[in-house]
Amino acid sequence: MRILITNDDGIYAAGLIPLVKWAMKLGQVTVIAPKVEQSGKSHGIEIHKSFSLEKVELVDGAEAYALDSTPADCVRYAILGRKLQFDLVISGINRGLNVGADIMYSGTVGAICEAANLGVHALAFSTSPAYYDKAVEKLDMAYDFVVKHRLLEKNLFYNINIPADPTGIRITRQGGPYYSDHFTLENGMVTPHGIDVFTPCGQEDVDTDCVLRYGMISITPMTNQRANMPLYQELRELNG
Repeated sequence: MRILITNDDGIYAAGLIPLVKWAMKLGQVTVIAPKVEQSGKSHGIEIHKSFSLEKVELVDGAEAYALDSTPADCVRYAILGRKLQFDLVISGINRGLNVGADIMYSGTVGAICEAANLGVHALAFSTSPAYYDKAVEKLDMAYDFVVKHRLLEKNLFYNINIPADPTGIRITRQGGPYYSDHFTLENGMVTPHGIDVFTPCGQEDVDTDCVLRYGMISITPMTNQRANMPLYQELRELNG
């Protein structure tokens, strides 16, 4: 299996080398990750200027590069620029959960969205900073579930979030708003401050990615389709 690994925390993020070593059990690994942290860059790409590429030494046996652009551009460059073919793109392990509405801001998720755009299967792995170091120990549990249930044959890409000590795995849908930023304005400068959790999880959330609160790994099938398909089906008769 040919595997591309990227992230949005940067080429020297603490979770990248453990992920690469784990993925090398599955096949041949190439790493192209951002030169600097790109958290919150979503599916952004650079179309106005050139960006640097530097070969780096991460893990013996895995070719690795630092690209001075976004996670989506790392995937684009690997597939479109270097003309490499991959069976799987893995993004992560992100230092922070990617759940609820936060998914649309995530550079980690943006990378797998781009992989799917280019027809390549992809998985994003994220976890909380509180148990970041333990997440790699749970990758087998999550990936074995994906393989056992042939999930990649059913959908191109999945968003996977890992709690501290998972007791099981649940297929989920995207939940509601999960984070809220606040801002201050001083001397003409706007500054964002931290992230506040503002949506509690209740029993009705057992089918959303909020199941992390109950100690379950959340696996959410994703799509790049932005059209409201049920409404489209309802309104298409207006086309005559």
